[in-house]
Amino acid sequence: MSDRFTAAPGRTVVSRASAEAFGKLTHLVVDVGRRQGATLARAAPRLVVGKVGSRHRTARPREYAPPMSSPAAGVPEAAVARAAPRLVRLNVVVGLAHLAQAILILILAKAAALPVNVRYMNGPPGAGRYRGPAALFDLRIDLAVAAFLLLAAADHLIVVSPLRRRWYLANVLRGVNPARWWEYSVSASIMVVLIAMLAGVTDAIALIALFGVNTAMILFGLLMERANAARDSVDWRPFIYGCIAGAVPWVAIGLQLGVSQANSRGVPGFVFVIFLTLFLLFNTFAVNMWLQYRGRGRWADPAFAERVYLILSLVAKSALAWQVYAGALAGR
Repeated sequence: MSDRFTAAPGRTVVSRASAEAFGKLTHLVVDVGRRQGATLARAAPRLVVGKVGSRHRTARPREYAPPMSSPAAGVPEAAVARAAPRLVRLNVVVGLAHLAQAILILILAKAAALPVNVRYMNGPPGAGRYRGPAALFDLRIDLAVAAFLLLAAADHLIVVSPLRRRWYLANVLRGVNPARWWEYSVSASIMVVLIAMLAGVTDAIALIALFGVNTAMILFGLLMERANAARDSVDWRPFIYGCIAGAVPWVAIGLQLGVSQANSRGVPGFVFVIFLTLFLLFNTFAVNMWLQYRGRGRWADPAFAERVYLILSLVAKSALAWQVYAGALAGR
């Protein structure tokens, strides 16, 4: 059989070998195209899934948060190496400063305690008959101060230890630091409870609620970082919800101070100073986050924002510790 096709007059005559070669080439191109398409689909940061008006609605892949036991993915080693010296050094300094202060408080402070109690009903709801307060226990102020200082020291020293350093640095460069928020959720909540008790709040139910709402505020900070780790535009909802939750303890403590001062005028001056000082310092954490996500100046660098968090943590905890010591623990 001839390897040439017969063609009508005026048409090109193509050999069978040429046709077979062309067919193989076509199949090869199609196969390569399919492979490249699959690769691009896996690598694409987002997929356009529809339109709403003139704006595209996009579906983003769920952000993967590396587990504590493994290094954070997607951050070049060179970037980690550049950020490491200053962050590691500052964490060590801040951690040791917290540790030294905790030791000094335990050595220098006198034992002082505040009561924790609860009122209870003595009749049907609405009758207005209550009894108590029933004493539950006394909270040692000196131990509470040492506790939030030691928690901060442990956080800063652990994250730069050889086992956690790579995980910490890579996460910071992604704009996420889970360890910071885990520590704050406990240490800052202890601080809020202590401020409330110094202001005269002794009811266990109220103290538990204050601890819980402050913890929620802190965890909204972690959610803010997680939600925006791979976004082109900032989702401000966790920040707004956190600010709302964070305002609750200060409104409650301010109400307690106002009522106490109006009825007895027996609130020590150092309690008002603590309230105002820590209120302002707590709000600087929110300002730091706002500047970071607005990308203002040096705050566009996540490592710089992390250094500011470290300094703010040291200042806020030191301010509360030594104001409490001067007002209630110095033994005068």
